[in-house]
Amino acid sequence: MTSHLYPTILAGGVGSRLWPRSRKSTPKQFLDLTGNGRSMLQEACDRMTPLVPADQIYVITNAEYVDTVRAQLPELPAENIIGEPAARGSAAAIGLAAIHLQKRDPDAVMAVLTADHLIRKPETLRQVLVGGADLAQQGGLITLGIEPSYPETGYGYIEMGDWLGVYNDLTARRVRRFREKPDQATAEAFIAAGNYAWNSGMFIWRVDVIMSEFQQQMPDLFAALRQLASALDKPDESEAFQRYWMPLQGNVTIDYGVMERAQSVAVFPVDLGWDDIGSWAALLEVLPKDVDGNVAHARHLHHDSSNVLVYSNNRLITTIGLRDMIVVDTHDAVLVMPADRAQDVKKLIEALRADGLEHYLE
Repeated sequence: MTSHLYPTILAGGVGSRLWPRSRKSTPKQFLDLTGNGRSMLQEACDRMTPLVPADQIYVITNAEYVDTVRAQLPELPAENIIGEPAARGSAAAIGLAAIHLQKRDPDAVMAVLTADHLIRKPETLRQVLVGGADLAQQGGLITLGIEPSYPETGYGYIEMGDWLGVYNDLTARRVRRFREKPDQATAEAFIAAGNYAWNSGMFIWRVDVIMSEFQQQMPDLFAALRQLASALDKPDESEAFQRYWMPLQGNVTIDYGVMERAQSVAVFPVDLGWDDIGSWAALLEVLPKDVDGNVAHARHLHHDSSNVLVYSNNRLITTIGLRDMIVVDTHDAVLVMPADRAQDVKKLIEALRADGLEHYLE
């Protein structure tokens, strides 16, 4: 079955909540955030190479990052790295990858994966992709749900319904509906109910099936993709993108554009050892700590400090009496904040723009 399976890694985005390390020139997916010597994108690819040959792995990214992806993943054929001329949301990105796959293999099964998630159980991910590819042959859309371990308010949820069967020793269930990020009380109710999973943003489907969904639910996108498909690898390809891609409206996510209204959606609730590395606080939670509970990607000397994340390229960072703090030092900027204020980095970025300091974001 894996001969028609094409892992497709979404590697766009800037990762602004991990500023000042993640910037427009070097977004988080191209950084080694876990200290193992591999970027998050490289780790995403590493998880797939035991399952399929490298020439079946695709990456969809911004056009300006294509050279960076090629440098980090030299084992992938150059044509497998697809650059968007401009970001138009995950639905459009997935559609662009889909027309490339459809041209290569009309029977292609696409596994949509992410370049910025931590997955500690890659063998389970490979297992569910094989099972999901089997289920995808029945013509539905499949999402990977993460078995929730606590009432998280920062993730979307999937409400699960009837059991659909066992595929590659993993159970699939019907999706009743997708739920937005809840407040604390609602999240606790979801966990207590026992039939909710976190929405991982990873999917499996036949390429012809997702294209049919685009045709029904996002006709403007489908019309643009159809024009682009006929122009791929032809002299007028650049002109076609200018004419059909650039006018696409908004940054529509695949969840909003397709999944929330699709009729036949299944979910595999799985434990992947998964974390969405969306903020410095997330890294503080998931990375190994020293005996004092600190995470140090730096020369860190401290007195009476605990649960502190310290990052620096080459500067000695010293702390006294800090608790639950983030300290990030780069060549031109320093960020210091309580760990529970990590989501406010976006407000800081808005302030930098307002004050004409955008060069600190480049």
